[in-house]
Amino acid sequence: MLEALITSKTKLKMLLKFFLNTSNTGFLRGLAVEFNESTNSIRLELNKLEEAKLLESQFEGPRKVFRANAKHPLFPDIQSIVRKYIGIEDIIQSVILHLGNPYEVYLMGELAQGIDSDKLNLLIMGENIDIDYLDTLVAKAQKLVSRDIGYLVLSPEEFKQQYPRLNQQNLLLIWQNDELMTEKSSQDKPGLKSV
Repeated sequence: MLEALITSKTKLKMLLKFFLNTSNTGFLRGLAVEFNESTNSIRLELNKLEEAKLLESQFEGPRKVFRANAKHPLFPDIQSIVRKYIGIEDIIQSVILHLGNPYEVYLMGELAQGIDSDKLNLLIMGENIDIDYLDTLVAKAQKLVSRDIGYLVLSPEEFKQQYPRLNQQNLLLIWQNDELMTEKSSQDKPGLKSV
């Protein structure tokens, strides 16, 4: 779908890398290795995106490190397009909102790092999650997004215990039930964290 609009595969990989998870950074040679592309093709796309002010850069030692420019007026639109391309919006609408009491949903793995993958892994933190119903909804959602969906469901207490063991660079908060989180925070429940 997005490949029809953005014909440069390198640019598409960069948009995923920088706009899906805005904490992602990258430098020329690192991106060339990560994307298995020549440094020249990476340099051309980085220069175009920086010239358009979609990326900003700074030097860290000898490396010029790039990141998404979250202040750019098109940033929210590009991020929304990237999220739709991945299928996150469809999953939230068709799965998460029908589960019970989900508090937070995280994207895990390669997609959380901004690397395109046909596997979409979710961590769902909440209470009273109906696993059988979740299985049914995930099967339907997989058809919508054309990706394999895996998930891990944790209660707030389990999440609090497991969080230090999780690779936090591979976790991207994609949804939060603000209403439930506000209620629970005011009751000072353990295991909840504010974002």
